Amino acid sequence: MKKKYKIKKKVLYSGLIFIGIIFIAIFLSLKIYNNYKYKQSYEYKLIEHGYTLEQAKELEKNSKEKDLNQILKLSRNENIITFLKEKYYITNNLERYLNYQDKNKDTSTKDIVAIVNVNRDFDYYKHDIDSDISKNELLLVNKYYKLKEDFEPINLVNISNKYAYQNNQVISIVNDAFVSMWNAANENGYKLIINSSYRSYKSQDDVYNNLKASKGEKNADKQAARPGYSEHQTGLAIDVFEINNQLTSTFKDSEAYTWLKNNAYLYGFIERYPEDKENITGYAFESWHYRYVGIEVAKIIHDEDITYDEYYAYYIENQANN
Repeated sequence: MKKKYKIKKKVLYSGLIFIGIIFIAIFLSLKIYNNYKYKQSYEYKLIEHGYTLEQAKELEKNSKEKDLNQILKLSRNENIITFLKEKYYITNNLERYLNYQDKNKDTSTKDIVAIVNVNRDFDYYKHDIDSDISKNELLLVNKYYKLKEDFEPINLVNISNKYAYQNNQVISIVNDAFVSMWNAANENGYKLIINSSYRSYKSQDDVYNNLKASKGEKNADKQAARPGYSEHQTGLAIDVFEINNQLTSTFKDSEAYTWLKNNAYLYGFIERYPEDKENITGYAFESWHYRYVGIEVAKIIHDEDITYDEYYAYYIENQANN
């Protein structure tokens, strides 16, 4: 009996040892696996890239996978964290943000994001992009986005002489929206009048070259678009004044302008070249120049106090790329 007991005891010990070995093996396997998994994580990769644990956690918290992959392609830069927190941050522009910041150290990250998003890190008229005419009333035309010489908008209609001077045309949807806005302004005591609207490529060529001849290229570029780069060619833009105040030098001080600034978005129009936004739009402040984008988009631009250039970069192009 004693011998059998010893054998059973020995078997028990062997079994316990075997189970222990299995547990140790499982524990070590899990540890190896978890270590392997951690090395595949962005936290580990960011730390290996030179960021602290705290910075790595911050980057993961504020980034999408696409952002993190882009960050890992670039040299370590703590300023990236600040850029990621900006509302209008665009992943594809990160390297350009950093390059611009390197050359303009006194510019805020907020301003850098706005500037780069609208391509202001490139020279005007030297970074051509074909305007996407399939966007209809949301197409973008500026000193980077260009229309072809033969482009002519469809559904152009003549504007009644009640609302505009003779020979003015816009797209029909713009005409309808302006009539609604004109009626609302009229009820508030302001009689609006359009003095310029659709211009063909040739007409814009004449306008620009006349300014260039009289004021020089630099000043002409501040006041008018070169042919192909003008919103007026889209049939979506209007120059609008009040019948009793039609001077570009004084309209900004009129009550009619204040009414337009506060109410135009309700009818789908935006102030296209606002004051203090020249570095974004590329044009001097024009209190009379309005652009139709539709009520929904106009409200966003008004509420967020951004230009159409900024809206297009973030809400149209950026979302299309994601």
